[in-house]
Amino acid sequence: MDRYRPIPLEFVRLPADQQARRAAEFAAWMRRRRSVRQFSSEPVPAGVIDQAIAAAASAPSGANRQPWTFVVVRDPAVKRRIREAAEAEERESYERRMPDDWLEALAPLGTDWHKPFLDVAPVLIVVFRQDYGLATGPGGRERHIKHYYVMESVGIAVGVLLAALHWAGLATLTHTPSPMGFLAEILNRPKNEKPYLLIPVGYPAPGAVVPDIPRKTLAEVRITV
Repeated sequence: MDRYRPIPLEFVRLPADQQARRAAEFAAWMRRRRSVRQFSSEPVPAGVIDQAIAAAASAPSGANRQPWTFVVVRDPAVKRRIREAAEAEERESYERRMPDDWLEALAPLGTDWHKPFLDVAPVLIVVFRQDYGLATGPGGRERHIKHYYVMESVGIAVGVLLAALHWAGLATLTHTPSPMGFLAEILNRPKNEKPYLLIPVGYPAPGAVVPDIPRKTLAEVRITV
């Protein structure tokens, strides 16, 4: 077992005015982020995607297990397979699985089972959660490594990823076709990994639009005690 080894903390304390300015600038930038469903096919720099994933992988995780995998999909044939499988599941959901109240909640967003963004967007990032780790034990036998707070850990990493991509000037969408098991099959992921989120990434198409929906105010979401 590895023992605790302390190292010096690298931390830069900012002047109060700089803290306030940075906080306001970041909040203003993030308020401009919208879920985009109309993408350009224009390619995006691979290095930008890699740096955003590197930022996401720096997120805290339960017992530092880092239970995530980020699969970057650029191959048009693979994206087409993902779109076809996702649309099949989504059509079943919209036409048979979703109760009326769910459909009513989605109505202001203007969504349906058609998902053209899945093969138009130049990049898909498929986030997988690792429910447990895999290692080789004595005699070459497979050994499972317990992971802790997997859903919470991956959720934090995804939040960092979305912020990093937006900060880099890219548009994103969080997409969760249900069920998502086809992603593990198409992308040939090991049995300990389960699909968590599908994120199309790119630039908005010319003339792209988004739904006119409200955001809760700070007073509605912040409670001070």
